[in-house]
Amino acid sequence: MDKFNPYAFVTPIAIALLLVEIIYNLTAKKGYYSFSEAVANIGTAIGNQTSNLLVAVLIFWGYGYIYENIAPYKIPTNWWSGAILLVLIDFLFYWCHRFGHRVNLFWAAHSPHHSAEEFNFGVALRASVTMRLYSFLFFLPLPFMGFEPVFIYGMVGIHLFMSFWHHTRVIGKMPYFEIIFNSPSHHRVHHGTNAQYLDKNYSEFLIIWDKFFGTFEPEGEEVCFGVLDHPKSYNPVTINFHHFKVVAKLSWQAPYFWDKIKVWFMPPEWMPRGLDTSPKKKLGMTIAEQVRYAAVSFPASVPYLALHVALGLGYMLLVISPKSPLAGWERAAGSGLIWLMIISWGGILESRRWAPYLEAIRVIGMSGSIVYMLQKYGKSMPLAEYALGAFTILCLGYVFWFFRPGSGAAKKAFGT
Repeated sequence: MDKFNPYAFVTPIAIALLLVEIIYNLTAKKGYYSFSEAVANIGTAIGNQTSNLLVAVLIFWGYGYIYENIAPYKIPTNWWSGAILLVLIDFLFYWCHRFGHRVNLFWAAHSPHHSAEEFNFGVALRASVTMRLYSFLFFLPLPFMGFEPVFIYGMVGIHLFMSFWHHTRVIGKMPYFEIIFNSPSHHRVHHGTNAQYLDKNYSEFLIIWDKFFGTFEPEGEEVCFGVLDHPKSYNPVTINFHHFKVVAKLSWQAPYFWDKIKVWFMPPEWMPRGLDTSPKKKLGMTIAEQVRYAAVSFPASVPYLALHVALGLGYMLLVISPKSPLAGWERAAGSGLIWLMIISWGGILESRRWAPYLEAIRVIGMSGSIVYMLQKYGKSMPLAEYALGAFTILCLGYVFWFFRPGSGAAKKAFGT
């Protein structure tokens, strides 16, 4: 298991496709990307990748026990069993996805993916740290049926990657293909907040599940992307746990004990007794009605963040790669630094006063960890270490000159 992580293999491919779409967007001037949203998407994706390590451990332990001790039959791992497994995963994921929209607890895990107010390959990467764990609960029948855990984990990764290309506005309708298969047009509907698009098109690979179970809706009116209750933040912690906080507040305020528990398992629009006296809100939102979230970033943050997003992706691949020599505790420490990094990015995008100080700690910590890795696992490279030290000093100077609240460069961000 230590040497198997499908997400480490598909992530570079996804990043390459993302870059291609960004270049197309810039050259064709389509306006499909905004810088702040793109950084938030990538930051959320990076944080999610660190959680996949923990999910893998839990899956191989739990699924492994079922497969070895309970499954009455061991299904061989080959091409035909792989095809069957893919269809089974797709069917189970339809229900996982449907529950993920209609049950508050599961919507809290899934909503970070939908909270993006754009629709592009960056959104495909925007997944919560809890969604992967939640989805594997729905795949529990598979080890009981006799599929090997490593086979399940790998095929789920392939199934997830197969949905990546659905998250684009570049590709229009595909009339014959999308009779059976999911497509970008079908998935744009799924991400829409328009009234007729809410809770539609849950399928991941085969759209036939929606057509069979009555949740299919073709694309017609221009899609308004996002969620009805936006977290209004670029901070990955806020993005990941916004709806958990919303439901926890409802649970706390609910006058009746049973409703305090019930609210977690009811649809997002449901309200506990005693809290449902306000006028019913309109379900659905069009582009004309949407007010998109925007924040004032620190001056000169774009070139700095663009560089550090690229460097951060490289650091993430080092931490999650199955070929990485890092020990378990070193991966955990690297994951902690990654979370400091993406939280700091959110703070910079929102001009938070704490952001420069957190970013300084993060830069020093990551630079120190790279020196540690070079000395432990690589060769003695004094010039590289000196260059890294110089780069760290330059970054700190840039941060405290442009991002520090009291500096002249940052006063405009605070209206002073």
